[in-house]
Amino acid sequence: MFYVRPIAREDLPALLSLSERTGSGLTTLPANAERLAQRIERSLASFAGTAAKADACYVFVLVDDVTGGVVGISAIEAAVGLSDPWYNYHVGSQVHASRELGVYTAAPTLFLTNDHTGHSELCSLFLDSRHRRAKKGPLLSKARLLFIADFAERFAPKVIAELRGRLDADGKSPFWEGLGRHFFVMEYSRADYLTGIGQKAFIAELMPRHPVYTTLLPAAARAVIGEVHADSQPARAMLEAEGFRFEGYVDIFDAGPTLECFRDNIRAVRRSETFAVKVGEHDPVPDSLTDDALWLVTNRNFERFRALLALAPSRVARFPLLPHAAAVLGVGEGDVVRAVPLSARDPL
Repeated sequence: MFYVRPIAREDLPALLSLSERTGSGLTTLPANAERLAQRIERSLASFAGTAAKADACYVFVLVDDVTGGVVGISAIEAAVGLSDPWYNYHVGSQVHASRELGVYTAAPTLFLTNDHTGHSELCSLFLDSRHRRAKKGPLLSKARLLFIADFAERFAPKVIAELRGRLDADGKSPFWEGLGRHFFVMEYSRADYLTGIGQKAFIAELMPRHPVYTTLLPAAARAVIGEVHADSQPARAMLEAEGFRFEGYVDIFDAGPTLECFRDNIRAVRRSETFAVKVGEHDPVPDSLTDDALWLVTNRNFERFRALLALAPSRVARFPLLPHAAAVLGVGEGDVVRAVPLSARDPL
């Protein structure tokens, strides 16, 4: 059995190992032990209720119950941009017209914005490639949504998710090569790493403040605006199934899309329900992973949050749990859990 729990100090070696396998573009998970240790401390303070709103970050790990090994990570930033500026490009247009000459053009542009300041962010989603099966990805990603459902007052009315942009066969970002390199004079991986370890002042110092006309960019750079990294395609599909949409905001480094949704409109938040627990000795349904039988279940405990997948009928009055699943969640007969069926569109 695999389950999700808050990160702990002793998870640092496993977290560092995961970060070394993410590649470029996952800014919130730098391969830097000191920075990762600081992030763990931020998460511990957040779960203890002592972190300020600007610093609150809830980090979760996916754990193999048999070995105790950590195989994945995901997180929620409670409010971005309150302590450090939060930059995006917004895809827009500038109209140029001359009635006298009979010329009218709408030129596509990129505007530097801070429009997502204060929004909550789903971030740092990464699952060891050896475990990308049997619905572990949806468990790791969507457990955060039920955490938001139970503790909505800790999060902003709008939730965003930045996805990694598309890279070429050599691992380079066509968007960075076509735009960013001209202003930052460094490799994409270096700029990405500096952002990940909190050194963001160079963005404000070097980034062009005027609209960028995308027609002046190389074709390869234009082609990847709003496109996602191959590894992020399943994450995008999951988010869109939950109601997230692309509203024209892209990352300033690799042009990956930012998806957004109002917190209370997220499918898992809106459709999840609370149930009293019924602990039983046998599987409540046949042992299969059919979409109408697989549920995401959480224990509704803030500091000792747990989430796992459980089989149950499509309609339940009391939620049936096997004794071991109930023990992992830390609940017993009659205790209350929150649960929601997984969508039929969830990737494996």
